Amino acid sequence: MNKIFTSTVALCTAFSSALGAQSRDSAQLISEVSIEAYRKPVALLASTKSVSVAGQNFLNQNAPDRLMEAVNLLPGARMEERSPGSYRLSVRGSSLRSPFGVRNVKVYLEEFLLTDVSGNTYLNVLDPEMISRIEVYKGPEGGEFGSVTGGTVQLNTQGKSDKSARISGGEFNNFKGTLRFAGEFGKHTYQLFSAYQTTQSYREQSALERKVIYLTDRFSYSGKGSIGLMLLSSNLHYETPGGLTLEQMTTDSRQARPGTATLPGAVDQMAGIYNNMVLTGISHRYRITPKISHFMAVQGSYNDFKNPFITNHEQRYERNLAFRTYLNFETSAGANFFQTRLGAEGGGSKSVIRNFDNEAGVPGAAQNFDDIFARSGFIYLSQKAELSDRFFIDASLSFNMTQYRWQGILPETVSASRQLKNEFLPSLGIAYLIMPDWTVRAKVSKGNSAPTIEELRSSAQQYNSDLAAEYGWNVEVGMRKQFGNSLYLEAGIFDFRLKDAIVRRQTGGGQEYFINAGSTSQKGLEAVLETKPFQMNTPFLKSVKFWLAGSFYDFRFIDYKQNENDYSGNKLTGVPMETLQSLLTLKFARNLGIDLAHFYTSEIALNDSNTVFSEPSLISNITVSYPWSNTVFKAELSLSVMNLYNKSYSLGHDINAFGNRFYNPAAKRNVLAGIRFRF
Repeated sequence: MNKIFTSTVALCTAFSSALGAQSRDSAQLISEVSIEAYRKPVALLASTKSVSVAGQNFLNQNAPDRLMEAVNLLPGARMEERSPGSYRLSVRGSSLRSPFGVRNVKVYLEEFLLTDVSGNTYLNVLDPEMISRIEVYKGPEGGEFGSVTGGTVQLNTQGKSDKSARISGGEFNNFKGTLRFAGEFGKHTYQLFSAYQTTQSYREQSALERKVIYLTDRFSYSGKGSIGLMLLSSNLHYETPGGLTLEQMTTDSRQARPGTATLPGAVDQMAGIYNNMVLTGISHRYRITPKISHFMAVQGSYNDFKNPFITNHEQRYERNLAFRTYLNFETSAGANFFQTRLGAEGGGSKSVIRNFDNEAGVPGAAQNFDDIFARSGFIYLSQKAELSDRFFIDASLSFNMTQYRWQGILPETVSASRQLKNEFLPSLGIAYLIMPDWTVRAKVSKGNSAPTIEELRSSAQQYNSDLAAEYGWNVEVGMRKQFGNSLYLEAGIFDFRLKDAIVRRQTGGGQEYFINAGSTSQKGLEAVLETKPFQMNTPFLKSVKFWLAGSFYDFRFIDYKQNENDYSGNKLTGVPMETLQSLLTLKFARNLGIDLAHFYTSEIALNDSNTVFSEPSLISNITVSYPWSNTVFKAELSLSVMNLYNKSYSLGHDINAFGNRFYNPAAKRNVLAGIRFRF
């Protein structure tokens, strides 16, 4: 890793003098972006946090049904797709415990929680086109973000006036339509977004249909206060084809998981997910005095979730209530600025879980009935200081609590409760401006992540009362350097030691369950190299912009034994040790644009014993865009070729899968086209 870091610095130094003469234009370097950081805006160059930001340019790289390309351009973040709708989001290796979805990463949608009380996040209920910006905070944050060890993700939606409609389509009967109306009316700032998408997808038994409505309104009732309202309604259905063995994938990569002598296949059982979700909330901001302000948000959600699977038909009905609040104090003394915040976040949930036999997609005889109640929350105190615009400090301490109570109804009546260990989570980050365009930073923090309801009571239908929260300390240092107005370099190294790591297992029927697996050592280097557009003095080619990011990890199990097997020293399951991603943006005459993205992923250990690894992959996508306008509207046309080199690869693996069914083949080369009208 030292060689990589040294080479990157040398490369930047070599180019800096040549690029320094480039003139400033309206396109920002990422270093000039201001991050939100829980309503503590700060320039990225001066931030003490390890954070990556995906703006609209990155989001334009996505296929219409996912956020994957934008996320995967960021170092330290990784999104996988087992099949359309079945996503796995991880930060710095947190996919170790994720069969699907999001675990060990907390997600906020604007000022509200998308992650529920138990720590589970239904990221796939969102339409990707409603998101205008993603901030990924890597590693445990503690303090204002509470108890996670993987990271925290802030999703922002459209913040400016916009009246637009978009239609897109492509191979595999892919169709999507969206509408957005955003603007101001009197004292109201509003947004209405709706989307409908359907696709048959590449593999058998992998169709998707999603309907989304998203409404927001911010009413500024005075110069001091405002009230925010939010409503999200999502109706999602996607089929799950299941994992294949390497031989099955090689023979026919489009097939769904076939049946066996003892179990039916995914098509026979009509395997899939049905998730109807409603999330609504209200928030209030008020500036009590010029130096004191208060924020409060209350929200509720309901999920009607059904999962016909190979071995059973699960139905879950989930109700969540949550709140966020803080009292903020700000003061200045000469060139120094101080901000103190006292806050809390918490909530409760009830999950009604019913398992039946699956008779070709229809519930049959009852198997297990359980009701699970969860309560979690934290209180925190944070202190921010900016000293002479050169020295920046973020310190925080939070006290975190989690409790579960469950009641078994069938096959027998039983009840019990579990109080997880309360944890104090400290965090201290500092950044120092050596020069106005050069920052060094350091951070130490502790993280804690409780098991979710889906892990305590997994699809194996047994409650694991011995499953403990995982926890650990993270130490990292880094630097950010901007060379003139043209080049930006960022690099950071970290060392995270995780205890009681939660890992996934599978039964013979494909049902997952979870255990604590001792400890892990997670060391890594993450780096970014970015340029502003180079203005080209040619009639045809107008500008060139380049982004290069990479993650280089040494993640290993420590003191991990299962029965007679000792996995200590093995590579962490499901995590690539090296990833590289690049984006080349070309602008031509008449504003014709071409974006060429590349994603390299090294081999991945697919089981804890490290006996099976995936093959490395290099995937490329290309997008051509062209603006067109008349007196009535403006239009933006786009044409994308996904998997440009027509590679055979798995975009998401089933780790530790029984029977070596690790592989979920991705689509071969395919074409997508769309047009957006702005009025």
